[in-house]
Amino acid sequence: MSSSDKFFDLVRNPIKFRIFLLTKLPSAFFSGVRVRYADEQKAVVTIPYKWFSTNPFRSTYFACLSMAAEMSTGVLAMAHTYNEDPAVSMLVLKVEGSFSKKATGITTFTCEDGGMVKKVIREAASSGKGTVVTMRSVGVNKDGEVV
Repeated sequence: MSSSDKFFDLVRNPIKFRIFLLTKLPSAFFSGVRVRYADEQKAVVTIPYKWFSTNPFRSTYFACLSMAAEMSTGVLAMAHTYNEDPAVSMLVLKVEGSFSKKATGITTFTCEDGGMVKKVIREAASSGKGTVVTMRSVGVNKDGEVV
């Protein structure tokens, strides 16, 4: 079993992953961020509209939306760095976002950049040089409309 397979087994185990969130990312735990699907190519993460994630304008607070979007990219990057030898570190350098609709229900973020990030991580590990990679995550509401 590959390192990424072991990582995805942890992510897909609801109890283990919720313990991870509670201990390492408590704000994601309490806001209801959940990884709904993850493999080497794609990650799907949801964030509900609820008391903990709301803003005064009756929509999901942008920080919670950003957290879920970042998790959809981070899960893919972590899968390809999990237990790597030599160790590979990650750092978020920049986050950009645009909003086209109020997020008032469950918002689903999907990132399909797993293949690209795997290639970049392998190249960085073999060269020993830092590399910048841009990943994209798109959030949609229950009707499939981009938020």
